[in-house]
Amino acid sequence: MRSTVFQCAALLLAALAAPVFAQQPPFPSKVVTVVSPFAPGSTDTILRPFVEKMGEFLGQPVILNYKPGAGGGVGAAFVAGSKPDGYTLVGTSIGSVVLGPIADKDSKYTLDSFTPVVAFAEGNLMLIVPGNSPHRTMKDLVEFSKKNPDKVTYGSSGAMGITHLLTEMLAKDAGVKWTHVPYQGSGPAITALLGGHVDAASTSAGSAQAHMKSGALRPLAVYSDTRMKGYPDVATLKELGYNVASPVVYGLLAPKGTPREVVEALHSAVKKVVAKHGDSIATNLAISGAEIKVMGPDEYGAYLRQQHQVYSDAIKHLNAGK
Repeated sequence: MRSTVFQCAALLLAALAAPVFAQQPPFPSKVVTVVSPFAPGSTDTILRPFVEKMGEFLGQPVILNYKPGAGGGVGAAFVAGSKPDGYTLVGTSIGSVVLGPIADKDSKYTLDSFTPVVAFAEGNLMLIVPGNSPHRTMKDLVEFSKKNPDKVTYGSSGAMGITHLLTEMLAKDAGVKWTHVPYQGSGPAITALLGGHVDAASTSAGSAQAHMKSGALRPLAVYSDTRMKGYPDVATLKELGYNVASPVVYGLLAPKGTPREVVEALHSAVKKVVAKHGDSIATNLAISGAEIKVMGPDEYGAYLRQQHQVYSDAIKHLNAGK
């Protein structure tokens, strides 16, 4: 009799457990959303070649959703507060997930609010001016700025974002003062530059590419460690005597607590995208002044922590966090 009772109990437990397991299908079982925390025309130009092809290997669509604002903070905060199931990711450089929380003491998230998934590209930032600007070289701009403190204005992709902080680091190193005008992404900053609303802008190379090719905009210097292949005549800031350099790595992050198997599924999809479509993606990225650079979750996480330390020190030095 006791044996029969135990058997019935076991069958009942199995019946109760079955629906629970049925509610947890293999990842992914629905659309995956990648949030771009900046307006169209900036970060999304790097994300799109990868994001659009990930669905081929995941078996579900992967789409971009724009949530710009607060130097990338709006989109990053949205993802940080999302369910850690791999269906809501943020696609970004360090600007929104590293710099924002460092600079904003009231930020509702930190780098630790995320689980690094995969990095897939390295881009370049440039300091640019209008094609008809009287400042033909970096030397021209610095000399004018020293004679006219605070007169030069520059646009960035957002307050306390990477283009803002790097430009402030440059101004400090050059011994000049510039007036900052923040925008919600590189695209709007370039539009403002073209419209004559600011004198210069620090922006992703890809966002300004077409306008530089047409002559409407002119690059003065590159923020990276080496010159860009597409612009071999444009010197790095280090070559010009300024101790400022920061190549930009783009990747995907999920909310903290996302299961490792989900992270690995997403990482694997990106590796397969690169293996199959790498040549066409590389050509696409070259137009944006970027190149493929894949890092797994652990390597990407180490890179982000290193950048966190670099910019924490920089912000303290510049007193920009107050």
